[in-house]
Amino acid sequence: MRFGILGPLDIRTDDGTPVDPGGPRPRALLTLLLLDVGRTVPTERLIDGLYGAEPPAGAMGALQSQISRLRRRLGPQTPVETDPVGYRLAAAPESVDAHRFELMTEEGRAALAAGDPARAAAVLREALALWRGPALPDLPDAEAHAAVARLEELRLAAAQDRVEADLALGGGAELVPELRALLAAHPLSERLYGQLMRALHTAGRPAEALTVYEQARRTLADELGTDPSGELSALHLELLQGGGRAPARPPLPAQLTRFVGRDAELARIAALLADPDSRLVTLTGPGGAGKTRLAIEAARTGAEACLVELAPLGDGTKVPYAILAALGIREGFRHATTDITGRLLAALEDRELLLVLDNCEHVVEDAARLAGLLLGCCPGVRILATSREALGITGEVLVPVPSLPPEPAERLFLDRARAVRPAFEGHARVPDICRALDGLPLAIELAAARLRTLEPEELADRLDDRFRLLSRGDRTKAPRHRTLRAVVEWSWDLLDAKEQELAGRLTVFPGGATADAVQAVCGVPDPEDLLASLVEKSFLEVSEGRYRMLETIRAFAAEHAVDPGGLRDAHAAYFLRLAEHAE
Repeated sequence: MRFGILGPLDIRTDDGTPVDPGGPRPRALLTLLLLDVGRTVPTERLIDGLYGAEPPAGAMGALQSQISRLRRRLGPQTPVETDPVGYRLAAAPESVDAHRFELMTEEGRAALAAGDPARAAAVLREALALWRGPALPDLPDAEAHAAVARLEELRLAAAQDRVEADLALGGGAELVPELRALLAAHPLSERLYGQLMRALHTAGRPAEALTVYEQARRTLADELGTDPSGELSALHLELLQGGGRAPARPPLPAQLTRFVGRDAELARIAALLADPDSRLVTLTGPGGAGKTRLAIEAARTGAEACLVELAPLGDGTKVPYAILAALGIREGFRHATTDITGRLLAALEDRELLLVLDNCEHVVEDAARLAGLLLGCCPGVRILATSREALGITGEVLVPVPSLPPEPAERLFLDRARAVRPAFEGHARVPDICRALDGLPLAIELAAARLRTLEPEELADRLDDRFRLLSRGDRTKAPRHRTLRAVVEWSWDLLDAKEQELAGRLTVFPGGATADAVQAVCGVPDPEDLLASLVEKSFLEVSEGRYRMLETIRAFAAEHAVDPGGLRDAHAAYFLRLAEHAE
């Protein structure tokens, strides 16, 4: 189930069906349990929250009665467990919007600190969208005060962090109304004054920016009897002098683990980037194949390089902003894309630089157009792109990033396994695990991390349920890159309806199929174009006329197959006819 307390209490099953929690008392009780989901809430606190400082006689019995009603409404999927000191709602913290909000704000703040404003803005915008109104309206005022104050404080901090990220991406005039509204609600926030001054300055309204400082100085003097902080005063002086903030471009991110395998791919990429006729090299492959890590490793060995992460972008028109932000060029942005593009071309016109455009697939058309323009106007620029499909530009050279071969896959597993189990020296089931996971580096790393609590035999035997098993990834990664399911789902969502339907039907072939077999079994006339599209989007592999899916992709697509029983019958009939004909 999914629970919402950032607004009126909302309960929904996994398929989105709403669940009625009952009247005011059950709603307040469930809200109290959700605030500490997964942990025991003492009985005394529940009684205080329901009845205040003067509970009625028999409050304990009344609480037990309310718990019983709540159990019936929630059903066995989300049990309310009894503890010697209280009650506990047995649900994952991620199922509650308030806890998801906190995790996402931490992630966004970390991305901002790491110099990745595009990702920070996307994550924080998604986090703030979880709010549907005032927090915890179903709790009595006395009980809710401290919790509401804490959540509202986090909400304000997240909004300020998101504004900071948008300012880093070139936001200006469009942020001014929002910042003025926030200041009206929080007139003593020096950070908001500073952000409004920077937004006005970026929008070409320096006089208004200086006026905001005077407003801040008067308000702080009248309300608190203090002067503006040194930081706000320094910003005021900087704007008076006509200066701008343009931090140095961050270097390529340092990696936290050893890079394993890919010697042949690294050698090919290095040779291509050294060739003056290969100015656009695109690494293609399925999600989790390690394209980003390979691109960063390849970029380290050459000339000056800049990583531009496009995954957080929800709009392809923001690609120029993301590149300028990655370059550390943040002042003077304007609304129109043509102005931004012109500024980007001017910034790169005379530079020798390798641009690493990471995760282009969801903005592929805009990324392709801009890449073509950059390569045509900036002779010193080279582009190394990663994408689940090609950009489709003349002169583009593709470097497929396949699954890891057995030996480096097992080396990667052992390397990551020793991080959680230092004495681990290998096991006979390790090759089986790597083979079952298609040699995908992300899946192997997630599986190795599970050795902290599982034995290799258990891990190997449970891979039939790989998406549930491999659901705990790096918390610093974007949500769509954190778990095995999220990675495959990201690719699935980029397919159109016909591609998704055919992908689901193809799962009936455990060992791949020819186009003729696909046509006969899946009932798709002339499937070649759809098959080619799935190959281009890294959802299928093709070799000698046979199309096949990686087992991980096949397991995901099988969940979306329509009429699997009918497909199995058609599959059996087709191969029976084939066997009879052969005989």
